[in-house]
Amino acid sequence: MFGQVVGVVEIDRDRYGRIVGRIYLGSRDIKREMVAEGHAWVYRKYMRDESLLEDETASREAMLGLWSLPEAQRVPPWEWRRK
Repeated sequence: MFGQVVGVVEIDRDRYGRIVGRIYLGSRDIKREMVAEGHAWVYRKYMRDESLLEDETASREAMLGLWSLPEAQRVPPWEWRRK
């Protein structure tokens, strides 16, 4: 997998001018894979693709990735940053 080229489809720019986009490796949607494998949360505040919630629910029910951690150790990134 090393040395492969990824593509970024720009969706928006945030208030700091940073690109908000979707990352693809060929036809693979990396964000969707991360959520489906339990490696990422769906940030509901800025969510544009509600089907990601289905992927998150499936990974939570299967206790994949972060969902395999004890509940007390699971801290959504937006809550962690607030602290």
